[in-house]
Amino acid sequence: MKLDLVDHKILQLLSKNGRMSYVDIGKELNLSRVAIRERVHTLMKEGIIEKFTVVVNTEKVGKQIQALFEVECIPSEMIEVAKKLSEHPSVVSCYEMTGPSTLHLQVLVQSQEQLDQFLHDELYQMEGIKRVQSHILLRTFKRQADFELM
Repeated sequence: MKLDLVDHKILQLLSKNGRMSYVDIGKELNLSRVAIRERVHTLMKEGIIEKFTVVVNTEKVGKQIQALFEVECIPSEMIEVAKKLSEHPSVVSCYEMTGPSTLHLQVLVQSQEQLDQFLHDELYQMEGIKRVQSHILLRTFKRQADFELM
């Protein structure tokens, strides 16, 4: 699907406010609510919009510790390791990256004890992992869900 300027503007508006109504988007773009609804449904059907979600302040819901892990895997086992790690409830993102580490993980836990348990009971015990390097997030300076699409 080739996106036109209107599609880009709809995506931009929804990335800033996923609860924005079709009527309000239509007013911004001088289109009808029905035209916006059809375009949004097409963007969803084509997989361009994957889902609508909220941004949660993790500390306010008890997830006090956020850690990033660089995981070096045995190449032939990387996909299986990534699948297993992605199923763990504390893992919020798992990426294959270039560089010396194969996988990069973002993990959210409630306490230092939970982080230690994740490290020792999950990461260090999993077959296919050669090396793990951990980084604990101290402070966030920028966290942005919306971004320029054009």
